[in-house]
Amino acid sequence: MRITNNRRGNAFLEVVLFLPLMVLLLVGMTQIAKFTYTYFSLRKTVYSVASYLSAQQGVNFCNAGDPNIAAAISFGLTGTSDNSVPVLITGLDPTMISVVAQRATPTAGGATSLAPCDCSSDCDISQGQLPPDYIVVSINGYTLTPRIPKLAQMPIPLMPRVKVPYGGT
Repeated sequence: MRITNNRRGNAFLEVVLFLPLMVLLLVGMTQIAKFTYTYFSLRKTVYSVASYLSAQQGVNFCNAGDPNIAAAISFGLTGTSDNSVPVLITGLDPTMISVVAQRATPTAGGATSLAPCDCSSDCDISQGQLPPDYIVVSINGYTLTPRIPKLAQMPIPLMPRVKVPYGGT
């Protein structure tokens, strides 16, 4: 029985067919890694702001321009409270970070619900009112666009949010 050499181009054909798929998978994996790293960096920033604020005293959560809040946001963005170094995450600015004080209020049946503090009646420590129970810090408006060749590139919003118990007075 004579063996014919009809399979000479099979290896080349298989490489040509599967190489684009493998490249697409590798690029997709790197993009997923980039998004994961950026999200956890943003979450670390938000947690830094929240934990910084939770230990401060005399914070006026009703005033967005309070120096303690500005210092906490600066600490989360740069690692210093005086903005002496550049922002660690590209494209993130202080206007994207929101700080909300929340108070636990009892409801019927013994449960509690969280609601943002009403600045006219509570949570303004500078006016001698009770401090909030929690501080919620979130980032809004930060988006990343994946870079995958030959696919539609839609920006994906990353919105980390952290709730920390308030321990200051």
